[in-house]
Amino acid sequence: MTEKVLDFVSKRNENIEKKRRGFERLLFNNFLGAYSVLDREGSIYPVDLVDVSRSGCQFQVPWNLKKSEVIASGTEFTLRIYFTKHSYIPIIVSIKHSNEFVNDNGQTYLRYGCEFDKSMPSFSALESFIEFMYKFAEHSAIDKGDNKAIFF
Repeated sequence: MTEKVLDFVSKRNENIEKKRRGFERLLFNNFLGAYSVLDREGSIYPVDLVDVSRSGCQFQVPWNLKKSEVIASGTEFTLRIYFTKHSYIPIIVSIKHSNEFVNDNGQTYLRYGCEFDKSMPSFSALESFIEFMYKFAEHSAIDKGDNKAIFF
């Protein structure tokens, strides 16, 4: 008789990862107003940061098959991650893969997966931020409105 064993650690890690990705999207789109641009050969292109992890990130750009250019795998460039209107953390990234993505509204994007150059001194600032996101996802609780706040 074979019994199905539940792997609680794996399920917990899966839930934490899902929570982290949801927190990232909320953080980047609404709370911090963080945004990114691709600084390539003296030109700056806005990109949407989709995901950030300890090893790299994923960003997307609007995609038009007839007009858009695909950035080749292995290409290195500076990604500016802005946390205020005028200040950013410059990070060197290397393209590892790309794929087409269509969102719920039918808009087509090209998503790029990148690896961070961790030797850059500026990476330490981003690394601390990434660690905060991982710890927040692991230790935060969801407010379900079941407790009343009392203010004195």
